[in-house]
Amino acid sequence: QVQLVESGGGLVQAGGSLRLSCAASGRGFSLFGMGWFRQAPGKEREFVGAINWSGSTTYYGVSVKGRFTISRDNAKNTVYLQMNSLKPEDTAVYYCAQSKGGGVTTQLGGFDSWGQGTQVSVSS
Repeated sequence: QVQLVESGGGLVQAGGSLRLSCAASGRGFSLFGMGWFRQAPGKEREFVGAINWSGSTTYYGVSVKGRFTISRDNAKNTVYLQMNSLKPEDTAVYYCAQSKGGGVTTQLGGFDSWGQGTQVSVSS
């Protein structure tokens, strides 16, 4: 099991941008795919984006496609989520997660380890 720590959340006005970071502890980060999910109060956890082990393949949820970009820096054991054109409905706790393998998955069950989350609030 790897420890994941998210950072970069905060309060931003609609139309603004934030960049979230997820730092992973230990070795082996470059062997696994990574993902971002979010959860708003009273709603189920939603897929946001995922990236394979090398960064060559990415997937995005429909609600964020074209606005968010997932990337990774394996030398720094870190995955990022660049969030642009933010909307109030993007308000949620954002979680990063490590995949069970090196490929890309969009399913909750495809991820083994989770961070504690970072709050993103978008005001109108």
